Amino acid sequence: MKLFDVYPLNNITVVKAKGSYIWDDNGLQYLDLYGGHAVISIGHTHPHYVQRVTEQLNKIGFYSNSVRLPIQEELAEKLGKVSGKESYQLFLCNSGAEANENAMKLASFHTGRKKIIAFTKSFHGRTSLAVAATDNPAIVAPVNQTNNIIFLPFNDETSLEACFNAQGKEIAAVIVEGIQGVGGINVAKESFIQKIRSLCTQHGSVFIADSVQCGYGRTGKFFSHDHANVDADIYSLAKGMGNGFPVAGILIAPDLHSKHGMLGTTFGGNPLACAAALAVLEVIESEKLMDNAKKIGDHIQTELKKISELQNVRGKGLMIGFDVPDTLKDLRKNLLFNQNIFTGEAKPNVIRLLPSLAFNKKDADQFLESIQEEIHAPALNG
Repeated sequence: MKLFDVYPLNNITVVKAKGSYIWDDNGLQYLDLYGGHAVISIGHTHPHYVQRVTEQLNKIGFYSNSVRLPIQEELAEKLGKVSGKESYQLFLCNSGAEANENAMKLASFHTGRKKIIAFTKSFHGRTSLAVAATDNPAIVAPVNQTNNIIFLPFNDETSLEACFNAQGKEIAAVIVEGIQGVGGINVAKESFIQKIRSLCTQHGSVFIADSVQCGYGRTGKFFSHDHANVDADIYSLAKGMGNGFPVAGILIAPDLHSKHGMLGTTFGGNPLACAAALAVLEVIESEKLMDNAKKIGDHIQTELKKISELQNVRGKGLMIGFDVPDTLKDLRKNLLFNQNIFTGEAKPNVIRLLPSLAFNKKDADQFLESIQEEIHAPALNG
């Protein structure tokens, strides 16, 4: 049997990782500024994380949600405290797509409505409703197509208000990333997030803050939407939540009520996943990683903006993007194969930086020196 060929692969075999570094099977060391799609939030193989997960595995790795699992309650309490959303409720699942799927489904249950507003360049996942709300026709199968999603221009308050004025009684929810990741590190304006909040309140719709990639402290606040000083009704979480262990969830405002059977999952909230998620929160809190994300992220952005060849440097904390001109179209590849540095991308010409929240200044400066070297290498060689 062969693997189903859906991923374009770099010819690198990773066998070991620690902190902000990974090693291949030839012993070559790489600096990791991508963290496997923003998943590595506290650094690879953090000792507290390894200990927490190992201890839990030696007790019990899995049982279903048919019995009481106290570690779920422990996680809910800790997550409420660290996120500042102590009055919210927690539903645990396995992935960002599943979190967004359940968020939109819950919004529809709550309102009795069908329409969801999403935005251009959005990415909310690959499951049925999540992919329907994703602005990429190439990954939407015919069976996923629906008339229940309304796509509006991102950061366009006028279009949003006009849509609510015309269809407000039909709109179950608005789903929005505080910073679009796959879309190219597009930062939502604070006034735009505030407008979503006010219109959802006015029309009885649910505000879903997709925090799968832009949440969990990455921007210097727990949720990137927090920069706008408003509360969403539902926050979706995944990626950095488990530092590589599959775990996700939605935080649900207290006025959205549950009933038995309305949502469900087999693997979501299993003891091993909860132990991983608790370890991440404990490290974020004890090592003050949200403060570090802001400090190091500000430093990286400041220095990148001094490099005239790069365009439109943007982001918050350790979620940074910049545009690469055609003359530097191979920059990301050259960083990987010449400088041994992993970064991310967004089509057609964006480099994305999503390192661990524990990323330090020494490693940041190594990256900044390397990017200067690669940018100026053609001129030197010529």
